[in-house]
Amino acid sequence: MKLRFKRTICDYFSDIKDPRLERRKRHKLIDIITITICAIISGVQQWTEIEAYGQAKSKWFKKMLELPNGIPSHDTFSRVFQILDPEELRKGFLKWVQSVYEITEGEIVPIDGKTLKGSSDMTNDQKAIHMVSAWASKNRLVLGQIKVDKKSNEITAIPTLLKLLKLKGCIVTIDAMGCQRKIVDEIVKQEADYLITVKKNQSSLYKILEELFKPTLNSKNLPPNAQVDCEDNWDHGRDERRDVTVLNNIQPVTDLSSKWKNLKSIIKVEYVQFDSKGKMKYNRRYFISSLLLDAKSFAKIIRTHWTIENQMNWVLDVQLGEDASRIRKGHSPENLAIIRHLALSLINQETTLKKSVKGKQNKAGWDNNYLSKILAI
Repeated sequence: MKLRFKRTICDYFSDIKDPRLERRKRHKLIDIITITICAIISGVQQWTEIEAYGQAKSKWFKKMLELPNGIPSHDTFSRVFQILDPEELRKGFLKWVQSVYEITEGEIVPIDGKTLKGSSDMTNDQKAIHMVSAWASKNRLVLGQIKVDKKSNEITAIPTLLKLLKLKGCIVTIDAMGCQRKIVDEIVKQEADYLITVKKNQSSLYKILEELFKPTLNSKNLPPNAQVDCEDNWDHGRDERRDVTVLNNIQPVTDLSSKWKNLKSIIKVEYVQFDSKGKMKYNRRYFISSLLLDAKSFAKIIRTHWTIENQMNWVLDVQLGEDASRIRKGHSPENLAIIRHLALSLINQETTLKKSVKGKQNKAGWDNNYLSKILAI
């Protein structure tokens, strides 16, 4: 008897184009993809381990998959993911995201790049691949990802990623690499807002912001359109002070809004840190934004941007083994990156078990009922 879930994650990948020759199709593509998704959710990382995982759970898999020739070998898993078009896998991923993700008004969506360090192969002159991803910070969900072309960079990849997403009502945050007018134009086109870092590589814009903030240097005589929020923290043996200064309604003093669509506010953030030995470290950053908010609200958005580092990138590396993976042939690194994004998002959407990502992976590995619950979300 086949198990009948409500629509499961695997259903979104059922119409993927199979790149194999007809005579080589001993195993169904959806079976191969489903076993891999389950394995990654359960903390399994290498092809030989995925085969062993499939064999260990073969009775359970036979209740929901056809498996005409049993569990595929590790060589079959490897070959299929080498030749499978990542665009096909991405389509299934995006279909799933758009079916489960309800945009929360004001949802903060950080966008950031990440290098898959283990995908490099120096003996074959193969550089590590670089991915750009979007993260729904409140829902803890990967919204989409795209590989950066070898002859390109994040500047050209980000607009392509944005076009794949539905961002109406969201606040998109990007580091300085995203400080490009085409990127801003695409965000505004989608009826979303933006907060983008400006660094010295945007020299003319950076200098304009420096000049605009000069009247705020005297904190006792701030311009009427300026607001300041200050916060002191003691964390990990460091004393840190953060000052956020915002200038709203800047149109009367600059023509920046004619170049940067919907620009309403500019922000300066100053960090002063003292370590346990009293050594001081100073850092200053500028931002541009289409939002009209106070300094405290901007400070919260800026902090939230970094959830893509500590809730997505760090978890992918440390708990899902992305950096340690040595799977590097063909399309395999990009395809497995997409599946890890899917696994992390599925695990995060399961909230009945109050455990860490690793704790949920462990339980999914030994408890088929819990794994079924994750898949059927």
